[in-house]
Amino acid sequence: MPERLPFQMLAGLLGGLLLGTIAHALFAGSPAVDALVRYAVEPAGQIFLRLLFVLVIPLILAALALSIADLGDLRRLGRIGLKTLAYTVAVSTIAVAIGVGLVNALEPGVGLDPELRARLGEGAKLPAAASAAGRSGVDFLINLVPSNAVKAMAEGDMLAVMVFAILLGLGIASTRTEPARRLEDALRGLQDVTMQLLGLVIRLAPLGVACLVFTLAWRLGLDVFVKLAAYVGVVLAGLALQQFVVYSASVAWLGGMSPLHFFRATRAATVTAFSTASSNATLPTALWVAEHELHLPQHVSRFVLTLGSTANQNGTALFEGVTVLFLAQFYGVDLTLGQQLTTAFICVLGGIGTAGVPAGSLPVIAMILGMIGVPVEGIGIVLGVDRFLDMCRTAVNVTGDLAAAVVVSRGEPEDPGATRA
Repeated sequence: MPERLPFQMLAGLLGGLLLGTIAHALFAGSPAVDALVRYAVEPAGQIFLRLLFVLVIPLILAALALSIADLGDLRRLGRIGLKTLAYTVAVSTIAVAIGVGLVNALEPGVGLDPELRARLGEGAKLPAAASAAGRSGVDFLINLVPSNAVKAMAEGDMLAVMVFAILLGLGIASTRTEPARRLEDALRGLQDVTMQLLGLVIRLAPLGVACLVFTLAWRLGLDVFVKLAAYVGVVLAGLALQQFVVYSASVAWLGGMSPLHFFRATRAATVTAFSTASSNATLPTALWVAEHELHLPQHVSRFVLTLGSTANQNGTALFEGVTVLFLAQFYGVDLTLGQQLTTAFICVLGGIGTAGVPAGSLPVIAMILGMIGVPVEGIGIVLGVDRFLDMCRTAVNVTGDLAAAVVVSRGEPEDPGATRA
């Protein structure tokens, strides 16, 4: 991501909010401004969203399949691979539960005028892919497995696509042939190309954010400022609980290490993660911290941290859950318990399959919004503050990777000459 782009995105957010609020205050009901929004500003924002949407399928398919494939042969990896996978799923589930619980308890998106909310929610119909949340438990489980993977992609049945990606990853991991390696390389190529395209689309974000937020501010006025501040507060509260409560408990109870020593030893990696907003870019620093500060066995830390830079994104999973439920509240889309559980399940998988680069979670959020019937233009509200939140959740992600390395290392043989802290 270009160095100036986050500031440009913030400028787009603030500019769209300011101009939209002024237009709402001075020209409410004006046919000319309404026509400008309807035929120029809003379509520009919608085009930006469609560019995000078109990247969802290839990104999820490649990233999630490769995350599973990178585990290697589970029979060969034995307890290290299984412990890493079990810990990742468990802690990601806790992270999503924290985020969903905070949104339901604090309701940051609730409080808009009912008439205004009704207008905002017009056209937010539940797609067929999301209707699975309302089926019986048996039907839901059956429909998780696609009968036709291509059909599932075409219909936007993302749960089925994710299950297919997991199966594909398991197949690649267990097939040790040269053609299978070529397929793995092809998926890596698809992921690289998709991320390159995502980078190009994100360059349009300042304009896209300005158009999307102007449209909302024109319809909402000052209410959008209050809701945005509440949303940021809930995300930060959830990340803080994950960072200082969940990780402290895991390294103390499961890793046998003092949380104070752990957080002191991991400062370099946490600061690097916050600065770069990229788990992948922080990987070299995290590996150094694991070896020289935490004194973990190299064969364990290198495996866990390399895999975790993509597959153990706890902060991202939490952020995605909070964002989706906040926007559902904002637009007055009432989600059933089944839909919330489905959303949480997708966020856990999204935390495993989201690329560890800046803004890597945005296509996943856009996809989930479309599944549960929330207008996707709402993502414009959060894009302007996403860089700061991305920095915060990346710091949580990297700290979580190091916590996982501590937990998995417990009971494993030490490297020669290393002394466990």
